[in-house]
Amino acid sequence: MAGITQWKELSSTMKALEGQHDIASAHGAGFLSYDSSFNEIIGQSAGLKCVLEDDIPFAHEAGVYFPEQDSLLVTSNRFRTEQEDEGSILIHKLNRNSGLWTKEQVPADITMANGGINYQDGILFCAQGDQSTKGGLVFMEAKPPYKVQTLVNSYHGRRFNSVNDVVVKSDGSIWFTDPIYGSEQGFCPKPQLPNQLYRFETKTGNIRAVADGFGRPNGLCFSPDEQTLYVTDTEWIHGDGTIDDTRASSIYAFDVIQRSGADFLANRRLFAMADTGIPDGIKCDTNGNVYSGCGDGLNVWNAGGTLIGKILVPGGVANFCFGRGGELFLLNETKFWVAKIAPSVKGALLEGMGIDSGKHEGE
Repeated sequence: MAGITQWKELSSTMKALEGQHDIASAHGAGFLSYDSSFNEIIGQSAGLKCVLEDDIPFAHEAGVYFPEQDSLLVTSNRFRTEQEDEGSILIHKLNRNSGLWTKEQVPADITMANGGINYQDGILFCAQGDQSTKGGLVFMEAKPPYKVQTLVNSYHGRRFNSVNDVVVKSDGSIWFTDPIYGSEQGFCPKPQLPNQLYRFETKTGNIRAVADGFGRPNGLCFSPDEQTLYVTDTEWIHGDGTIDDTRASSIYAFDVIQRSGADFLANRRLFAMADTGIPDGIKCDTNGNVYSGCGDGLNVWNAGGTLIGKILVPGGVANFCFGRGGELFLLNETKFWVAKIAPSVKGALLEGMGIDSGKHEGE
């Protein structure tokens, strides 16, 4: 009921403030525009509502949408029970039927699952691992019985720290980040590798470290033309909960170049800094605009690094994903939000996969 009320309040507020820069509801959720280009993104009928809520932080990472099912898979934040010292991470499937959202737990054997992405009609998860089980990249089927298969779980024999997020390039190569959050939070062993970014080829088994020098590498995505790779650095907050405003809370951009028949990253540059919290999950739309979940919601920059607007969500957004054209799914820990934006706006990832941007049932 709260979500429906908020949608109505937001819609009426937007009508009253049409043409102004600050568009927000009385609850602190809404849209904040810094540039006219953001108004084109949110469109004339923008809306925002919370559609699911729970006591546990079920909506934390991944956020992988399957249009043919009109559902998405999400991973929870770590939460402790009386029986577990290290805490649990659960995978849930969020389903929409006739406009109503429900969730169900997915019984998949993935150790401390985190980020994820659409991959070969299924989902590729980042398994962080624990004290006894190596982390790595795990493929899971998108439908029951949700069979899983580990693709890689070490860098030439040295175990990963706690694999965090992943993206797949059009040539089939898999790129992923590996910060040391797991050991800092006590559920993984002492790190055996630096905080790095990796590239993995499934056909050959070749794995390379392609970028280092991060505090805590986290989210990553390619620009629509795959000539730029964006990586978020979330060193502002460490796994033990300590925060330091002088540490990185930034997005870095790299040029993707070819040398000796291989992909390399060059010309590292600071693309943007989050003014509130950290930039966590990150994605591009088909026009090259860059979206990232931050401490105050979903922040949006144009390709030139200018902050053009925000979708404000109390408590911030850890990760998110695009739905079909004109839709964003926002993960807000104990709450799951749906943002309605301009129908022409599409996620570069879904467009690259050839996914239809038509309407969904119940719309």
